[in-house]
Amino acid sequence: MSLVGKPCIRIHSWLICTTMALIAACSPKTPTSALAPAAPSNAPGNGKCLPDGSDFLRAQLRGAVNADLRWQASELECDGGARPDGSGVRISLSGPLDSAGHRLRMVFGVAATPGENGQVERPTNITLLMEDAHKLYATLGDGKCTIDALTQSPLPGTDQPPVNYRIAARGFCVDPAATLDGRERVYIDRFDFATRIQFEPGDLHHADQPT
Repeated sequence: MSLVGKPCIRIHSWLICTTMALIAACSPKTPTSALAPAAPSNAPGNGKCLPDGSDFLRAQLRGAVNADLRWQASELECDGGARPDGSGVRISLSGPLDSAGHRLRMVFGVAATPGENGQVERPTNITLLMEDAHKLYATLGDGKCTIDALTQSPLPGTDQPPVNYRIAARGFCVDPAATLDGRERVYIDRFDFATRIQFEPGDLHHADQPT
């Protein structure tokens, strides 16, 4: 999974360096299938990930992070797009500060063609970032999390590039996300979300092909 060239997700420089360290530590033996960028992120509270305010994230986390996430439109910061290498899409969602003053970001890397829909199971990598605490947990590999329902629909008024889509997904994990040293784990049961994702014209050239 390469982050060289076109930036993936516009977040803090610490996050970029940490993510690249994670990839370097796991490559080449860890296969990946995931995703990348969009326009500048919306600050939490703007509620502009989706124009109609229908964006959300729901997930239950246990272990090193204990949280029942029920993020709604006005709480969400979103970013997402196609991976530069064409191997899938990437969605980044973060919510409000927790009681300790930390912001959690969830990054979903989905082995799905930009713009496609259906009930076919898609391998998914999940990375959890406690941004202010400088902590990172990742599932790594294609066998730990799966999206079993996915829809991607173009939003009205976005016929000029880049094109905004509404992406909604439902999935589950069978193994936890862990720190690089494996000492801390976060267990993710089912999760679902809906948000905005942004594609360039060249990202969508395979969207009409069967999966």
